[in-house]
Amino acid sequence: MGWMGKLIGGLLGYLFTRGPIGALIGAFLGHQFDKRTEEMKERLDPAAHERIQATFFTATFSIMGHIAKADGRVSENEIAHAENVMSRMGLDEAARKYAIDLFKQGKEPHFDFDSTMAQFKSQVGRQRNLLQMFLEIQISMAMADGDVDQQEQTILRQIGQKLGFASFVIDQLIKMVQAQQRFYEHSQHQSGQGTAGAGYNAPSIEQAYQVLGVSAGDDKATVKKAYRRLMSQHHPDKLVSKGLPESMIKIATEKTQEIKSAYELIEKHKNW
Repeated sequence: MGWMGKLIGGLLGYLFTRGPIGALIGAFLGHQFDKRTEEMKERLDPAAHERIQATFFTATFSIMGHIAKADGRVSENEIAHAENVMSRMGLDEAARKYAIDLFKQGKEPHFDFDSTMAQFKSQVGRQRNLLQMFLEIQISMAMADGDVDQQEQTILRQIGQKLGFASFVIDQLIKMVQAQQRFYEHSQHQSGQGTAGAGYNAPSIEQAYQVLGVSAGDDKATVKKAYRRLMSQHHPDKLVSKGLPESMIKIATEKTQEIKSAYELIEKHKNW
């Protein structure tokens, strides 16, 4: 990591992110600065864009750690899930170390959940698609053990409410992410990366409806509208332009593929 990146990262961390998130954000910003090419973001002020990216990355892994420890113990499945997220992001050695340190911070009894969420919301503002992506990542973390238990559900509701989502929307998102996970597992199985076995079941038509947030009785226009809205919300380039860390572009891309697969399954089932 170059000294210029460290200096700029430290200054930005000091000026813009006092509090829990500021612990490692300066170092992250410096690292990102040193890695940058001549490409510049056109829709956001570069400094604001850097802050949002760093805040998203920092809050993502610390809150993931907090959720993993919700029941008092971090399981092997939860650790594996966090490592899988880091792997899918293609983090280099330095960024991976930051992510692991943040995850560990989130597990600590003294972790300041409220302040971390307040800072995250303050930096991201009203960018709903970015807020929803963050919540979906945390829901996926809560599902690492196969289901969302009561403690995890409580934290997810707190996260959603702090980000401005109504209770019924949070419940719908939990169902959607659960169904998306089945489509993700299906894609991994087809590519030979998943766990094969006689007990493996492909996604159902009911899960396809849940991915899109629609019901079996909805007409073609309604389903197509929901599909297009979700594809727009999760479009990787749009999310990155709003401040999603570029390392998370693969996760966003996978989500659009899950949405597309669900829509295609419904089309086939309905003979549209």
